[in-house]
Amino acid sequence: MTADLVIEAEGLVKHFGATKALQGVDLAVLRGTVLGVLGPNGAGKTTAVRVLSTLLVPDAGSARIGGFDVVRDAERVRQAIGLTGQYASVDEDLTGRQNLELFGTLLDLGRAGARRRAAELLEWFDLTGAADRPAKTYSGGMRRRLDLAASLVGSPDVIFLDEPTTGLDPAKREDMWEVVRTLVADGATVLLTTQYLEEADALADAITVIDHGRVIAHDTPDGLKRVVGGQTLEIRPALPADLPRTAAILSEVSSGAVADEIRKGVLAVPVADDAAMTEAVARLACAGVAVTELSLHLPSLDEVFFTLTGATHTEVAA
Repeated sequence: MTADLVIEAEGLVKHFGATKALQGVDLAVLRGTVLGVLGPNGAGKTTAVRVLSTLLVPDAGSARIGGFDVVRDAERVRQAIGLTGQYASVDEDLTGRQNLELFGTLLDLGRAGARRRAAELLEWFDLTGAADRPAKTYSGGMRRRLDLAASLVGSPDVIFLDEPTTGLDPAKREDMWEVVRTLVADGATVLLTTQYLEEADALADAITVIDHGRVIAHDTPDGLKRVVGGQTLEIRPALPADLPRTAAILSEVSSGAVADEIRKGVLAVPVADDAAMTEAVARLACAGVAVTELSLHLPSLDEVFFTLTGATHTEVAA
């Protein structure tokens, strides 16, 4: 195992009858970072997480967590990890506090330690007011937060989050993002599967895209965005009458590309590099064209995802 790699998988294969869930998946996560794993439904993301967290034995390949083999050293691996799956795993007849204290007791924190850790997590996840209510009375979002809190009772070094914000409203999703950032700042290593592309963009240091059980791309978020082309320059002139002149200038700075009106009054053109923006500003000023919006950006992660997997979406859905 490479010294700085905390999660490492090589050639993972897992079949369920005729279904080839994993077909030689390689994964690598550096210490203290977040790896985002993206892919359509049925791509193999959850199967990979279940293998890495010792819940499934691979048919072929190997994986190590913190240097421990997920098959031979499964017990040591479980001591080092926390897992939040797609579905809440808490006991609905117990209160939120009792659930967390139970996990603390099972993890040998002792009664006092379990109570203290439960109180910390209830406050962190904004569940103190509902701490003594049965979990079955919680909303879906509250159960999700309780489930994530339960996975952190033992302060694990490695955390697997399998679509952790599913069912949360945008505000609570942002709260969960802050939790993940805090965990990583404190030294944890996170593998995150998600279908919210903005979530991967906001949290991940690197992204692996899986489709049909295979890794089809791996890079930083910005690196993946360059897969679908360079940057785009967008400009909204202050006066609609200046749209033709603005379009002409954009064409000049982009080596002849035609500027498209992507929204009413907003023109966009692909450009090769950052210098195009500086040149456009200078030419617009010289032409006396005032602008109210000006931006230079890479393609969105949504565009990358569609470029990489869009041709197979229909097959996956089928």
